[in-house]
Amino acid sequence: MDVQTWTFVLVGITFALYIGIAIWSRAGSTKEFYVAGGGVPPLANGMATAADWMSAASFISMAGIISFAGYDGAVYLMGWTGGYVLLALLLAPYLRKFGKFTVPDFIGDRYYSDVARTVAVICAIIVSFTYVAGQMRGVGVVFSRFLEVDINVGVYIGMAIVFFYAVLGGMKGITYTQVAQYCVLIFAFMVPAFFISFQMTGNFLPQLGFGGSLADGTYLLDKLDQLHVELGFAEYTDGSKPMIDVFAITLALMVGTAGLPHVIVRFFTVPKVKDARISAGYALVFIAILYTTAPAIAAFARTNLINTVSDQPYSSMPEWFSNWEKTGLIKYDDKNADGNIQYVADKATNELTIDRDIMVLANPEIANLPSWVIALVAAGGLAAALSTAAGLLLVISTSVSHDLIKKQIKPDISEKGELMWARIGAAVAVVVAGYFGINPPGFVAATVALAFGLAAASFFPAIILGIFDKRMNKEGAISGMVVGITLMLFYMMKYKLGLFGGGTPEDWWFGISPEGFGTIAMIVNVVVSIVVSRMTADVPEDVQEIVENIRFPRGAGEASKH
Repeated sequence: MDVQTWTFVLVGITFALYIGIAIWSRAGSTKEFYVAGGGVPPLANGMATAADWMSAASFISMAGIISFAGYDGAVYLMGWTGGYVLLALLLAPYLRKFGKFTVPDFIGDRYYSDVARTVAVICAIIVSFTYVAGQMRGVGVVFSRFLEVDINVGVYIGMAIVFFYAVLGGMKGITYTQVAQYCVLIFAFMVPAFFISFQMTGNFLPQLGFGGSLADGTYLLDKLDQLHVELGFAEYTDGSKPMIDVFAITLALMVGTAGLPHVIVRFFTVPKVKDARISAGYALVFIAILYTTAPAIAAFARTNLINTVSDQPYSSMPEWFSNWEKTGLIKYDDKNADGNIQYVADKATNELTIDRDIMVLANPEIANLPSWVIALVAAGGLAAALSTAAGLLLVISTSVSHDLIKKQIKPDISEKGELMWARIGAAVAVVVAGYFGINPPGFVAATVALAFGLAAASFFPAIILGIFDKRMNKEGAISGMVVGITLMLFYMMKYKLGLFGGGTPEDWWFGISPEGFGTIAMIVNVVVSIVVSRMTADVPEDVQEIVENIRFPRGAGEASKH
């Protein structure tokens, strides 16, 4: 069978599995819709968390960024992995002890204020929509190549699938669907890595192949450095980013991870605080499998790509090249009319433009692997994108139904009515997410990195200070969140979208890119929060007692319904 037939078969089987799980585990109550009834076993929650966490950015884009940026791409590895450790150690057990359904729920009750809750809802929606734009874009990229449809049509298909199991099953359906999606995505990521590592270096494990030698005895990374220099690029193992930007991006990704509402809510789905800790440990192991493999895949893909296209006749390009050309994600412009591809660093003479989001998906084709392996990667990419998209859409719907309608607008709403509003919220969120997938502000990982910056600028200080600072009051938290997210949004719009007069990298504040500016906005948030809280009324005694209680995260603490 050819690649397209295999893709239809494997994607069809996996989609049928996801829909079947959604029907089997559909939510019958708000508790099941919001936190899967609070009864998910730690192992299953660990797998679901890993799938929720490893989005299209991890599966599709991260290795692509490292492939093109080399050493500079390591900030994504350090930031995202370190951030998860931060989340597991500093936040997960304490938030589980608090026992609420959502992050805005925690902020609303901790800061004894509906205004704080509303600000948190707005922040959650902004962060989630920015993040989900990258996921839907990833879905479109996969469909456009492997099912040979337009990227926008691919986004519509993805919207339909997510709509079905997110709206029907809620967190209960999403949790068990994500367990299946983790199995699909990790299998799809590792199988081609094993094949290519053995093919290029003789080492079956890609982590060993990454430091291994090629057939001619040259170390893989030495060969890659040599190829880069010959084409005018910086050495692959050298960094070009200023150290302050490397630090800022890494920290923004770390604290952004610890503030992501769709990841945090996973720790409300387990029965006990101890289970939150255990599931965090499982998730870290499951995540590490992919994250320790990504740099190797990046190096394999980059080496194979340069060897395949550089200074070769356009007419001799293999079938995968023309297939990706049809999607518009590879573009060739024969500037000197010699029929050969000039792939060089100099933009004036370079004739080849490659979207970095295709590197993981195209890697098995470049390495000439079997058709079923190529199709498997497509199924894995879809699993990664859809699992995270579903978690994000649930955050949006619960923020609307639980934190706005139930908690503020209509407190006497019935459970059936609340569940209906949750499903309506999810449906509207799917439509808006589709729009952002069709009109994204950048390639997948860049879009996602901005979402981490927004989470760092808004949620992280409010959560961490809410747990560890008894004197942090509602005025401080509200001021900090508003200032932090406003500053981050301004910087994003100015330097990413060209609004407010736009600007170039030379104009960046302190030399920090938009992807790293979440660090600055977070620091401003913390300073504003502490200063304002010290200048305003003291925190009520009962709230201080709650803070004292959650700081010792022992005990069962069943998730509450209010």
